[in-house]
Amino acid sequence: MKQVLKAAKQLNNRKLQFSRAEMSCVWSFFKVSEEDPRYAVCNDCEGRVMRGGVRVKSFNTTNLITHLKNKHPEAFKEYEKLTNAKQRKKSDATMAAAPVGSPIEQVLEKTKKFHKDHQKQKALTVAIAKMIAVDDQPFSVVEDEGFSEVLEVAEPRYNKPSRRYFADVALPALHDIVATHIHKLLDSNVNDISFTTDIWSSDLNQTSMLSLTAQWIDKNFEMKRAVLHAQEFPGSHTGTAIASAFDSMFKEWRIRKENVHVVLRDNTRNMVKAMEECGVKSLGCMAHLGQLAVHDAVLSQRSVVDSLAIARKIVGHFKSSPLGTSRLRDIQREIGMKTKMLQQDVPTRWNSTFMMMTTLLEQKRALVMYEAYHGLPVSLNVNQWSLIEKMTTLLAPFEELTREISSHTATAADVIPSVVALKRFLNKTAETDSGVKTTKSALLEAVNKRFETSFSEQLYYLATILDPRYKDRYFDADLKLVAKNKLEKEVDKMTPSATAEPTPDAEEGEPQEKRMCTPSEGHSFLDMFDEILEEKEQDEQATGPTSVQVHGYLTEPTIPRNVSPLQYWQSNMTRFPALAPVARKYLSAPCTSVDSERLFSAASNVVSEKRNRIGTERAEMLLFVKHNIRLLPKPGKAKS
Repeated sequence: MKQVLKAAKQLNNRKLQFSRAEMSCVWSFFKVSEEDPRYAVCNDCEGRVMRGGVRVKSFNTTNLITHLKNKHPEAFKEYEKLTNAKQRKKSDATMAAAPVGSPIEQVLEKTKKFHKDHQKQKALTVAIAKMIAVDDQPFSVVEDEGFSEVLEVAEPRYNKPSRRYFADVALPALHDIVATHIHKLLDSNVNDISFTTDIWSSDLNQTSMLSLTAQWIDKNFEMKRAVLHAQEFPGSHTGTAIASAFDSMFKEWRIRKENVHVVLRDNTRNMVKAMEECGVKSLGCMAHLGQLAVHDAVLSQRSVVDSLAIARKIVGHFKSSPLGTSRLRDIQREIGMKTKMLQQDVPTRWNSTFMMMTTLLEQKRALVMYEAYHGLPVSLNVNQWSLIEKMTTLLAPFEELTREISSHTATAADVIPSVVALKRFLNKTAETDSGVKTTKSALLEAVNKRFETSFSEQLYYLATILDPRYKDRYFDADLKLVAKNKLEKEVDKMTPSATAEPTPDAEEGEPQEKRMCTPSEGHSFLDMFDEILEEKEQDEQATGPTSVQVHGYLTEPTIPRNVSPLQYWQSNMTRFPALAPVARKYLSAPCTSVDSERLFSAASNVVSEKRNRIGTERAEMLLFVKHNIRLLPKPGKAKS
């Protein structure tokens, strides 16, 4: 025993002569017992800890580290920091000593895991968090065997965190980054912001969510869109409750109500009341008004209702019968048709009913053969087939209009021109009107009724006159005078120097070449726009006491409808400096609440069967990141 103690003491003395870099960092918190070298003494509690055995060769630091971890957590954290720093220093020294491109450098580089603070480790973690949000993936995807194998092949040095880390740390951090950037965008001299809102309820877990999306035009005339909120909305959906939620959302984003240009909402009473109580201007969704007009004039007719009921049963037969679907596909191939599924409609969306009727007509031949061979639970007679065909022809311009106003480039400026073109189309006589003249008249009456107030709404007519594709060419004489006067007042209010002369030498502001329109031989809905413009361009004269810039802008020809109005203003804001701020304000307003509806189409993917246990807080974060991640500046490549 004396020999063992003597040898241990000699070994200890030799260790003390080594530099700290050659010793375990744990010795910063212990010292060897002077009484017995087999023990170490803790600097904090002076407790004796066995060094691992009786023989010198069995000495180790495991017990010392365990003691720190269990008894002194703060000291243990300091020990970990020292150890990590030492490892990095040693690794850097090894790499520096090795020749560039040498085998040792290559082996070390390929096998060494990234430290948690490594730039590429952080970049990969953020990229995976983005992927989970954007691609509607569950957090468990990071534990999937295939995903792990891809990571191992792509970057074996990546130290993959757990699914809990992505859910509790990575996603909230990414959410905060995106939110901070949006705050900066909103705080950068944005005076007028337009919004859309909607309420969505999940059939999966009975969760309701209230949305708030924003869009505005920045100083460079670029449209910006952001999802500010997709928050859980429990309880009764009363107007007061919705108004209170809006007040909270505006407060959180530091948006003053005087900066709220307009809120596009659905036409339900609780939403209308909520916006009134909140004290912000709001308008109904144009797509919803179109839905109501079609329902009033067409879809409520008894003959149409009966035909659609039979059509839904036919489509439902194939939706619920794999055998029936297989047989229909065989018939389609046999007669040389492209195999195609029938589309079921959603009664609350008239354009889905239009698409159902269209697909039925496309597959009429195959369906007739199917009925002859296999039978159908119900069938359409000759008169009903004829009615469906005439209804699709009659409703085609409405479907075209719905697609136009639902695009991401549509604004409030599209409302009046679209209604004027639609009314002109319905007033024209066509060969296909036989048998549906009464319905066509009822449809025109419904359009007049539902969109009557659009022509007296200041937001709509000012947005229209400030859109260089339309200007005042779709107004009657009275509305043209009202719109010009209101525009001048708005210019005077927003820009004291509104009557300044336009800048004549702006290179990018050359007047648009006059566009010649040729009369269309057909009666297409889109042809109505050109037909109206051709008439009004020829009749346009400068009338009334307009300001110099307003006069100059309105007397120039309109630009083609396929050219972006924002692109025009980017090029001409130096020519019309007084008009440009007004255009930035009024062209920011959408004409539908489709942005919020699209958000909740994504919400059904976030709150899905695969994510049925996801909390509402994480669902809100995922939706927020998914729709706003594009606003972040594009990152550069992470350095290895």
